[in-house]
Amino acid sequence: MKKKAVILDENAINRAVTRITYEILEQNRGAENLCIIGILSRGAFLAERIAKKINEIEGISVECGQLDITPYRDDKRQIPEADRTKIEFDIGDKVVILVDDVIYTGRSARAAIDAVIKRGRPQRIQLAVLIDRGHREIPIRPDFIGKNLPTSREERVRVQVTEIDECDSVTIFEPEE
Repeated sequence: MKKKAVILDENAINRAVTRITYEILEQNRGAENLCIIGILSRGAFLAERIAKKINEIEGISVECGQLDITPYRDDKRQIPEADRTKIEFDIGDKVVILVDDVIYTGRSARAAIDAVIKRGRPQRIQLAVLIDRGHREIPIRPDFIGKNLPTSREERVRVQVTEIDECDSVTIFEPEE
């Protein structure tokens, strides 16, 4: 794969997270009854950033967890060695904000919804993504989007977060000819 372009740098990612946070607060009329769950791995770090930003804006600490969707995926029938999910709060009757780095086919989001419902009955589930690259295979649409990024199926999108990759960026790669 050959690097095509850096789509978002650190500042652009920070602006996207801030915008997503304000949209979450506006659509839900504040942070009451919200909890945030990030899809491992990079979605979990984005979820923590959104939770921190909500605290800065509203002065309310929202519960934040991380979700391992491996057992719920339909494309990988592997059983994980250990469930890495960390949701140490009740999601019953709460508005759950699922956070992921990229939505593509929608299969990861579907798996995440299944995993959340297995843990309780939320009032509502909303989906926030940093990048929406299109090409859905199942009818799932995010509620909050940092950036729409039309891509071809052959292209790859790589999200990097400081917590794992030592930098924040979104890069698109194209196949080498």
